[in-house]
Amino acid sequence: MPVGDRRWLLRLVIAFAFSQAAVSMARPAVSYRALALGADERAVGVIAGVFALLPLFAAVPLGRRTDRGRCVPLLAVGAALIGVGCGLSGTAGSLAALAAWSGVMGLGHLCFVIGAQSIVARRSTPDEQDRNFGHFTIGASLGQLVGPVAAGLLVSGHDGAMGRTSALALVVSAGVAAVSLTCLRRIEPPVAPTPPAERSGKDGKPTSGKVPVRRILRTRGVPGGILVSLAVLSATDILTAYLPVVGEDRGISPATVGVLLSLRAAAAIACRLVMTPMIHRLGRTALLTASCLLGGLLCAGIALPVPVWGMALMLVALGFCLGVGQPLSMTTVVRAAPAEAGSTALALRLTGNRLGQVAAPASAGLVAGVAGTGAPFIMLGVLLLGAAGLGVRGTPRHPAPAPPAPPASAPAKAREEAPVPAEECRDRR
Repeated sequence: MPVGDRRWLLRLVIAFAFSQAAVSMARPAVSYRALALGADERAVGVIAGVFALLPLFAAVPLGRRTDRGRCVPLLAVGAALIGVGCGLSGTAGSLAALAAWSGVMGLGHLCFVIGAQSIVARRSTPDEQDRNFGHFTIGASLGQLVGPVAAGLLVSGHDGAMGRTSALALVVSAGVAAVSLTCLRRIEPPVAPTPPAERSGKDGKPTSGKVPVRRILRTRGVPGGILVSLAVLSATDILTAYLPVVGEDRGISPATVGVLLSLRAAAAIACRLVMTPMIHRLGRTALLTASCLLGGLLCAGIALPVPVWGMALMLVALGFCLGVGQPLSMTTVVRAAPAEAGSTALALRLTGNRLGQVAAPASAGLVAGVAGTGAPFIMLGVLLLGAAGLGVRGTPRHPAPAPPAPPASAPAKAREEAPVPAEECRDRR
């Protein structure tokens, strides 16, 4: 493939958009189906947490495997598991079965994300990472834009139809996941990755064997990137799972809830399109800190009894803030981790994400059961403020990439000419 050809990234973004659309469509549909089966706020939180339970234990082994092999097979397995989990969630007749198939869906999503992030890390030069990871996460935002709207249009609570319409939304999301399988050709070069024994570290010395997880986690920048990613994804996840509950409590229709969630995703897309200029203007650390601080305040604001138009404005601003955290945390972790353990470091970041996805919805369910449906958003605000104060402090400050300048003392002609071999010099004399 020619140098500078980024068609692989476009195909990856399209595939990720379809898989993420399936998941974003299925998550609120699962919540509505759980409500139709008689679940309360606590049960909705537990079911939302099971989505991340299997991935919590599978992320690091999958990252190790990806460091040693190709990524596209993992993408195909992930898309297939997403489709199976979505489709069988639509046929589940009990809360236990719904939770189990939601876990299968979560495992498929993890497989797809680890494989896709590893491809971006391998095929991007250091000065392309911020841009490519930003464009890659546009696929997630596109899916999050379309999925909730589609779920909201399909799900109806009128005349006791929520059980049937939520099942329909889940079956349709399985078909959307299957489309992503058709976009996986020519995303990854046919050459197999270099065996670990032949790889070189960042200092140019050959490395061998697996890098211990403890060493990766002790690397400056990795814990901060994991914490920021955990907080941002927990906020996105609880918004997706609990805004339907808030909507039911405040009399907001499922279609309107879908539009509100899609506004947040659209703002995240807008943020990632201007990511590079913002990094050059503010710097990576300042941008991460400001986005987490403002995002925390906006999350807490959703708990207030604001009108629908006020909630829409807050979700647009919140989507812009949350759009910063994911791509920059990917870049931070990849740059900080040992070169031979990039996929494992990304998998550890995803483990942190899934830990947040297990703990945050379950905690949100308990908080909602005690203090009301708006209380989980106050909890999210505190989490984002903590990420701004603790996680970003440990993030290394990478200067904005700039093209290297030629030495000022060297004449222009001398810089352009290639060195002449000694034998040719003797011939000329």
